[in-house]
Amino acid sequence: MIRVNGLTKSYGGVTALDGLDLEVKRGELFAFLGPNGAGKSTTIRILNGITRLDAGEAFRGGVDIARDPIGAKRLCGMVAQHNSLDGELTVAENLEIHGRLFGMSRSERRESALEHLRYVEMEDRSGSLAKTLSGGLRRRLMIARALMHRPRLLFLDEPTVGLDPAIRKRIWSLIRSINAGGVTVFLTTHYIEEAEYLAGRVAFMDRGKLIETGAPRAVTDRLGRWAVDSFAEDGVNTRFFASRADAAGFVASLKGSGSVRPVNLEDAFLNLTGRRVSWRPRSSPSTWGRCSSWSTASRGSSWAWASPPSCTWWPSASRWGRPWPWETGGTWSSSSPGSSPWPAWPRPSP
Repeated sequence: MIRVNGLTKSYGGVTALDGLDLEVKRGELFAFLGPNGAGKSTTIRILNGITRLDAGEAFRGGVDIARDPIGAKRLCGMVAQHNSLDGELTVAENLEIHGRLFGMSRSERRESALEHLRYVEMEDRSGSLAKTLSGGLRRRLMIARALMHRPRLLFLDEPTVGLDPAIRKRIWSLIRSINAGGVTVFLTTHYIEEAEYLAGRVAFMDRGKLIETGAPRAVTDRLGRWAVDSFAEDGVNTRFFASRADAAGFVASLKGSGSVRPVNLEDAFLNLTGRRVSWRPRSSPSTWGRCSSWSTASRGSSWAWASPPSCTWWPSASRWGRPWPWETGGTWSSSSPGSSPWPAWPRPSP
């Protein structure tokens, strides 16, 4: 359904995509994961014909996006992260406009609107202004609108961001139902549990490159099945184990406290990059910086903080939400033990 070869894109000398190769098969529910700035949004913009690529090639449903962007767009629906509904139009009118833009006949528009409003359980709200809807209802309406022209591929960009847990689970059920109906789903999310619950296959992006892909369980099993977070004055260390019994035995041997939990995709991404998929919000001002010296201790095949590193910090607004290095788990698998386990951070633009 999607094939990308050697995709490259730069903005003012900054490389957003660096030779990306990616394939999504027909009927998949595929999750595209990575921190902000990894290249996810640029990839989606190119796949939707919004941004031109610098080099490489991208196909959607066999259609070359660079040569026929309009033809490629007809094959897919898009649910953006932010509300893109016309608040002054009713629910039905938002769907009507979308159907007209895609060249649907009057009878096709009427039939599809009724079908998809029932599908998202909003048939009783067709006359309501979009601006009066709750966040969850707006998201469901955006999904119904994206499905109006019966696409074979659906892009979902952070589909449950800002929604409460109960509404998020309803959206998850809806996404699974859409995929079960034969629609290929391309999902981006910062919610690790969302990707683990929904996706049949995940891909990790970092700094414009695809660094890992596979079924969620296969990706996490490369670390182990169980993780132990042990707590000390210098932060949190994480160790991985094949069995719960091994993990419990390790906890019993600790002098301090520790907890056992299943390994998740966040662990896998952190192990590969030293960075989290999502940035945790901070209520107080946060800082960014570049660590110039390291204090590490070898623990088998892993590296763990022996003490907080010596760093030069740049103050920045709390909106950046970047965690301190020793808050990020503290253990990395390393094929080159002499290298620093924490990469230099770029200073953000204001």
